[in-house]
Amino acid sequence: MLMDRLQTDLSTSLKAGNSDRVETIRFLIAGVHNSVTATYGVTWEKDMKDADVLEAVKKQIKTHRESIEAFEKGNRPELVAKEKAQLAVLLEFAPKELSDEELKKILEPIAKSGEKNFGLLMKTAMAAAKGQAEGGKVSAMLKSLL
Repeated sequence: MLMDRLQTDLSTSLKAGNSDRVETIRFLIAGVHNSVTATYGVTWEKDMKDADVLEAVKKQIKTHRESIEAFEKGNRPELVAKEKAQLAVLLEFAPKELSDEELKKILEPIAKSGEKNFGLLMKTAMAAAKGQAEGGKVSAMLKSLL
């Protein structure tokens, strides 16, 4: 299970004295805990799934990317470097991103389905991408295929 991998990696990083990695993983574990506790209540430990952990990972990745962009605009290179280091750790736990070619192969049949409502097309496209592509990327490619 992914949560076990996080705990093991945290322990290894603690022993290695890698404080940045420890901080990132602890923050991720806390985010997962908060998310699953809100979803499942007191039975969170036995009801938690890898999908819940991946959702928390994706949420934190998005936050770090937004922070990097904001810090770059604010000319704060030291904070950009820290955010990029933390983002690299989070990306190790995220599912592999689809390449543009793979995403295009998935989206072409959806674009050719004849549906005119873009919202419904996006819903279908995001389900087909299975969390392996960002919504903005899916949206842009879907628009280009239409």
